[in-house]
Amino acid sequence: SDVMKIYGDVISGNCLKVKWTADALGLPYTWVQTDVVKGETRTPAYLAKFPQGQVPAVEFDDGRTLAQSNGIVRYLARGSRLLPDDGFAQAKVDEWLFWEQYSHEPYVAVCRFHMKYLGKSKDEREAWRVERGEKALDFIEQQLAGRDFLAGPALTIADMPMKAASTSPNDPASENGSRAAKRACASNKATSDTRRSERRDKWVRLRVSWSSSAPTAAIAPSRSG
Repeated sequence: SDVMKIYGDVISGNCLKVKWTADALGLPYTWVQTDVVKGETRTPAYLAKFPQGQVPAVEFDDGRTLAQSNGIVRYLARGSRLLPDDGFAQAKVDEWLFWEQYSHEPYVAVCRFHMKYLGKSKDEREAWRVERGEKALDFIEQQLAGRDFLAGPALTIADMPMKAASTSPNDPASENGSRAAKRACASNKATSDTRRSERRDKWVRLRVSWSSSAPTAAIAPSRSG
């Protein structure tokens, strides 16, 4: 039988948070690799399904479609451990999702796109974006002081974007000994067990991936939502 199709790019943070949410919840899906740079989101067939012309986008088994990463993860997580039942707790999750798209993604993601897709060095980043991106990472770091997760005592979809914006823990750049490499801030690996013993197992280093000119996991271009 048909299953949900996720259209996305595996090096896009916005797409990965959808993939990891589905994985964490054990939801069956087919991944449809979609290259934004090659214009695959601008074809008539794609636009007929997803008029916004972005990734990620989802086509459900009943033919309904949904775009925008945070809207997708919120829908997928309804009624699950990744989205609390309490109304105020949900609002705190939304607080982080809105913050990420407005105060983090336009700076960190765009700079990463310039390096990953356009081949620019980290020294060629726009200084004002770097400054705001650093402030965003400082804020995340401060908020994680003394706790494991951003929006409460357990993993939620609020943590997904921060993990998706980060490099692999196995990235050799994380061993470069720089000040950036020593300042860890992260969310839990989305697909891991939520047991306490594993929650800190795969902390990642956002500043390493942010400053590296050759990250292993980059944010997709501005057409990613």
